[in-house]
Amino acid sequence: MGKEKLKDEIDRQIDVIKQRTAMLVTESELRAKLERSIVRKTPLRIKLGVDPSAPDIHLGHVVVMRKLREFQELGHEIYFVIGDFTGMIGDPSGKSKTRQQLSREEVLANAKTYHEQATLILDPHKTHVVFNSTWLAPLTFTDIIKLSSKFTVARMIERDDFHKRFTEGQPIGVHEFLYPLAQAYDSVAIKADVELGGTDQTFNLLVGRDIQPNYGIEPQIAITMPLLIGTDGKEKMSKSLGNYIGVTDEPNEMYGKVMSIPDELMGDYFELVLGEPAGYGNALRKSIESGKRHPMEAKMELARRIVEEFHGSASAKSAEEDFQRVFRDDCLPKDIDTVKLEGVRLGEEIPLPKLLHMCGLVPSISEAKRLIESGAVRVDEKRVEDVSATVRVQEGIVLRVGKRRVCRISLD
Repeated sequence: MGKEKLKDEIDRQIDVIKQRTAMLVTESELRAKLERSIVRKTPLRIKLGVDPSAPDIHLGHVVVMRKLREFQELGHEIYFVIGDFTGMIGDPSGKSKTRQQLSREEVLANAKTYHEQATLILDPHKTHVVFNSTWLAPLTFTDIIKLSSKFTVARMIERDDFHKRFTEGQPIGVHEFLYPLAQAYDSVAIKADVELGGTDQTFNLLVGRDIQPNYGIEPQIAITMPLLIGTDGKEKMSKSLGNYIGVTDEPNEMYGKVMSIPDELMGDYFELVLGEPAGYGNALRKSIESGKRHPMEAKMELARRIVEEFHGSASAKSAEEDFQRVFRDDCLPKDIDTVKLEGVRLGEEIPLPKLLHMCGLVPSISEAKRLIESGAVRVDEKRVEDVSATVRVQEGIVLRVGKRRVCRISLD
């Protein structure tokens, strides 16, 4: 390949890689890696590490995984690292206190679903799915001491969340210092050329760059992607916060959740989840503000395309039709999930907030109370606005939160 063609190909790949990214460290090093990759016809090793702290992948994960797919389309190899070992430590990123450690059984159960769900987004034929216990579990205490000697406490305390907790007198477990080092060692083990993550992973990715040269490996390129705000419009998407949209959610549920996001987030979802080019969101906002496009129509397109991405066009069309029927006529959805309450007696009185939480309609009792006060809760289609209300449990009672979260109660 001639010099001009080589430069053009590098420029083309750089343009694709930089789209929608928050940080790239560094572009000059990436250009050098790409040049060697093209000349030698050897793909770059692109790494994403995911700790299976919950059983589902959601749209927040998709933001980074879409970038991985773009790397695949450029001809590079993806290493999807499932943190079955680091998941038992718990990533301290963005946490104000020590995370609860998961058991080996919990981690492995979650890891199985991550493996299956990742192939909904990534090309399975171009993806190496690996478990970091393969190389972390065999490390001896001597190995860990040597690894720890490559990084200083001063550098570790520079990390925002550690610094905040330290100055506020909040406890920091020594094992939490080991987490970024373990993630860095993942990059050593697979000889990563590039590592991706959300912006909350910036510190961990940069530790990988620092550690690799100690093992004779060229520093990886660190690329971060913006964090996707969840359906609450406030916090990053997270299952623990109940503001997530899972990639395996049923089509109707997925469609309804997308329709519930604040209008101002639509541009981010179009760009980060569906891969529209940077600037699409601003153009959409201007078209809505000018009256050229109605926000409801834009959001319905967003919901339809996201459902289509994971369930196909037929399911997306059906979900849209069902949403329109429910939204327009205020009807119950066609398919209502039945929730079996174990250990509850017929006729037992249960506080409504607790019952909503037991049925999985809300992430917390406090959220249930907020929704009741706002008039969003119905029992057998009768609106209830008293947070102290109780429900005499009967077979077949229908609970409804908003338009989309509905269930029918069944007893033992």
